[in-house]
Amino acid sequence: PSPAPPQPKPQNAVTIAVSSRALFRMDEEQRIYMEQGVEEYVRYQLQHENEPFSPGPAFPFVKALEAVNKQLRELYPDSEDIFDIVLVTNNHAQVGVRLINSINHYDLFIERFCMTGGNSPICYLKAYHTNLYLSADAEKVREAIDQGIAAATIFSPSRDMAVSQSQLRVAFDGDAVLFSDESERIVKAHGLDRFFEHEKAHENKPLAQGPLKGFLEALGRLQKKFYSKGLRLECPIRTYLVTARSAASSGARALKTLRSWGLETDEALFLAGAPKGPLLEKIRPHIFFDDQMFHVAGAQEMGTVAAHVPYGVAQTPRRTAPAKQAPAAQ
Repeated sequence: PSPAPPQPKPQNAVTIAVSSRALFRMDEEQRIYMEQGVEEYVRYQLQHENEPFSPGPAFPFVKALEAVNKQLRELYPDSEDIFDIVLVTNNHAQVGVRLINSINHYDLFIERFCMTGGNSPICYLKAYHTNLYLSADAEKVREAIDQGIAAATIFSPSRDMAVSQSQLRVAFDGDAVLFSDESERIVKAHGLDRFFEHEKAHENKPLAQGPLKGFLEALGRLQKKFYSKGLRLECPIRTYLVTARSAASSGARALKTLRSWGLETDEALFLAGAPKGPLLEKIRPHIFFDDQMFHVAGAQEMGTVAAHVPYGVAQTPRRTAPAKQAPAAQ
């Protein structure tokens, strides 16, 4: 592998934390862990430590982050404002050799490792100033969201779909992802008609921020580094708002909210309740964030890597108690 460039300080970079089961496929290992326990699991990993893991659902996303970094380093050789990828795993350190071998096998630039030996990674995520945490473990993701960290549970698509090697594409749902869940609460309590009336009446009142607003903000900051070099049309980061809202009745509030934050997405797609899967198949994002498992499953079926954001009123009843303000941007 080529020599790794110097690592940025976490507070200067856009820190993306990925778990080992998000980055690599570890289905067989996970099965052994669940059925036979940790000792058997560690023994199996040691026996197979020279066999690299297969790529997992976050792998194409991480490769795309690295492609953006390569261009940023060429344009701004001294800047630390790049993606910094941290592997966060509650694996025991013995499994580390196989993970390092896998990272070297695929020539990934992941220098920072956090192997917590069974402990929760949340305090480490805070120490690293994490802008986004992707894991295959829904419980850990909920814990991170509750602590104000942008996080999502990532799922492998049902079939493979080719994604861009040179442009990072990130698609976001609006309500309870970029925005708070206040509008979803109205739909749930009073139905769609009241929701449309409410959104029209409050069109000029920005929605409160949701858990992934800070991540969109970080992407926007990096996009501007390309724009300022005259590369808007060739920008290797593209963002999409993909929402079930309809443009005429409730779209303006979503766009005006982004504008009030000084943010934009490159494309805004208002589906008026139509399924999201077919449209995502055209966009081919590296990752799509939604707060509803129904939309995550629909995306997954059509080959999109989708990630569930466990936030807001759409979650299981025990999670809806804290109707507190969403976390501030990290």
